[in-house]
Amino acid sequence: MTALALAVLRAMGWLPLPVLRAVGAALGLLVFALGRRRRHVTQVNLALCYPQMDMAARERLARQVFVRYVQALLDRSWLWHRDSSVVRARVQVTGAVGQALATDRPVIFFVPHFVGLDAGGCGLGLHFPRHLHAIITPQRNAVVEAWIGQGRRRFGNITQWRREAGVKPLLRALQKGDVLHLSPDMNFGTEESIFVPFYGVPAATVPSLSRFARLSGARVHALVTRMTAEGCVVEIGPAWDDFPSEDPVADTALMNQRLAALIDAMPDQYFWPHQRFKS
Repeated sequence: MTALALAVLRAMGWLPLPVLRAVGAALGLLVFALGRRRRHVTQVNLALCYPQMDMAARERLARQVFVRYVQALLDRSWLWHRDSSVVRARVQVTGAVGQALATDRPVIFFVPHFVGLDAGGCGLGLHFPRHLHAIITPQRNAVVEAWIGQGRRRFGNITQWRREAGVKPLLRALQKGDVLHLSPDMNFGTEESIFVPFYGVPAATVPSLSRFARLSGARVHALVTRMTAEGCVVEIGPAWDDFPSEDPVADTALMNQRLAALIDAMPDQYFWPHQRFKS
């Protein structure tokens, strides 16, 4: 059944993008209506992070979050299966590309979990020549795991590492001048986390961005992917010249503060269904 579903998804990649996005909008509203658990998580997260927003506005935002999430899922039909010329036409890389390329220092991209994250990976693979390393979380379904892995390695020179591989191989890669694609903005449990504010609410947060930057001497750039009517725009922000410090707690709090500013610019495209405050 999984293989059949992926075959259907691949075929959908030949639909015109406006049609595909319309299908995603309809399915997103259906998933919102039927997905009680994830809907509840999203509503709780939005209530904690946007208490100043009235309930009706938060409910509208929650619906749009599900629409964007399903649209981004369907976008993988062309990102991972259409010709590279289609992907190049629809995925634009902007911002401080030259600054990230010109430095002799290693680079870490801080990549928050916006729903277009995989489009950003494809854009980097197509337009960014440096060797890219990423940490992945394995999927329970082996067919889905193979599909995701192949899609994310489709363009460019990309090496994927499971979390249990530890920090040493990634530090060696950074010290060679490679690039690390890091997404530490989720709750991975309390074992390696510290509690720092996220929208003013204490949240278990992995201080890995500070740690990797401090140990490798890497420059940090935020990388955000925004879905548009024409496809996706991948924006590389300027280097964080004030990061890291000698205080990993302060660094991680600063990371969350800057993450909130990025989310506020497009709150409907952040992955709110994650249990960010479960710990």
